[in-house]
Amino acid sequence: MLESVGTPTLYLSFSAFVVVMLAIDFFGLKTAGDHKVSTREAALWSLVWITVALAFGGWFYWYLDGIAGPVVARDKALEYLTGYLIEKSLAVDNVFVWITLFSFFGVPAQYQKRVLMYGVLGAIVLRAILIYLGALLLAQFHWILYVFGLFLLYTGIQMLMSADSEPDLADNKLLKWLRGHMRITNEYHGERFFVIQNGLRYATPMFIVLIMVEITDVIFAVDSIPAIFAVTSDPFIVFTSNVFAILGLRAMYFLLADMADRFHLLKYGLAGILIFIGIKMLLLDIYKIPTGIALGVVGAILVVSVVASLLTTKPTKPQKTPPPAA
Repeated sequence: MLESVGTPTLYLSFSAFVVVMLAIDFFGLKTAGDHKVSTREAALWSLVWITVALAFGGWFYWYLDGIAGPVVARDKALEYLTGYLIEKSLAVDNVFVWITLFSFFGVPAQYQKRVLMYGVLGAIVLRAILIYLGALLLAQFHWILYVFGLFLLYTGIQMLMSADSEPDLADNKLLKWLRGHMRITNEYHGERFFVIQNGLRYATPMFIVLIMVEITDVIFAVDSIPAIFAVTSDPFIVFTSNVFAILGLRAMYFLLADMADRFHLLKYGLAGILIFIGIKMLLLDIYKIPTGIALGVVGAILVVSVVASLLTTKPTKPQKTPPPAA
């Protein structure tokens, strides 16, 4: 296994902390009932999760300074911060796909919270598995880094070329397969995933949306996990930065849901980040780009794409999604 600052105690303590954070997230955003999360509430919770992530970075530095000295503490804390920024940035694209999914399926706003709850849980479990497998591969085969680098470079170029296009869900093969092999109701039944009709079990559109959300988690995890291994090979740092980026995904969704069009250039920025990380990986044995410089480049790309989007796009009025016919 790769060398790590993580100990069994650290992993257990962090896992317990994550459970508490998830409970706060779910109950803080009033998961139960028909409460619709407002933009103001989502902005507040987004700020909370970013603050918690940065506070953990400060604690991480303090902890390592006490057991390994200031040099190690600085390097590892910088790796964590860079990894968190990369994962948080790439998570935005995941949120944009969720917005497209909910719009396509006409999911009522008050029911979106439950689907996102399972989406976040699935994302954490999936990333934990992929990080473990990725660490095992890197420990055995150093050349895997070049495979990761080429993959990220290819993905970034593909994203750059298709930044203006929208996913064609109507022609999605998985969706067609599900509709052809499952009994699905035409209408929503509250937050329920299944209902019994005429003695037969039917899936509701909510269940189909859940499957599509989990599939997007798989796709984006395959992109994001290799990206952070370009910054650090420490599984504990990879895991913690990933989890903190995911914890605020629900709040980020509700924050961006009504203003996604204002960030129309952000995908170009995310593509640029993937391309930069891919090149960084391919150059590892020739020139190792310092983590501080990588952090600055990623941050600069993100800021430029966001500012450019805001300067060239006028705010659009949010469109209310009509509930499906009963």
